[in-house]
Amino acid sequence: MDRHRGFTLAELVFTLAIATGLLGWGVPTFLDVSRDAERTREVNQLVQSVHLARNEAIKRNGVVSLCPSTDGEGCAPAGTPWHLGWIVFVNDDRDSPAVRDPGEELLQVHAQWASGSVHANRGTLSSRAYGQMGVTASFTFCDERGPRAARAVIISQTGRPRVSASDASGAALTCA
Repeated sequence: MDRHRGFTLAELVFTLAIATGLLGWGVPTFLDVSRDAERTREVNQLVQSVHLARNEAIKRNGVVSLCPSTDGEGCAPAGTPWHLGWIVFVNDDRDSPAVRDPGEELLQVHAQWASGSVHANRGTLSSRAYGQMGVTASFTFCDERGPRAARAVIISQTGRPRVSASDASGAALTCA
């Protein structure tokens, strides 16, 4: 008896249909997980920068500031979006809005987030020795998925950041 081994055309088509369905379901999920991870990395880096500024201000008994920066050296002009990068520096002359002057120590540089945007209600942030920012601030991190996947970093007047899926008043986030 001679038996041939292999698959029939119907078995092959059925198997390919199941594989295509699984890939169609899994690939978008993988892309969302990848985008979530990238957004979370950016959010965490801002939170870490705020903590650094707060701790260094207390440690140095001075002012430590954050500002948008496109070159990693100085503060960019007013209105520059934060997703182009930011710096954390010791603001010896305590100017407001914060500007990094020659001789002021640079503590941290954050590079541009090319695949997303950051909308903020503050042009610069400064942490003081007594542990306060002095103003509340909100940063909304958006990617191509829009408001449904946005996250906000909300910084209290005491300089404590928290991450939220809504704005400070509990309303839905916008990606304007």
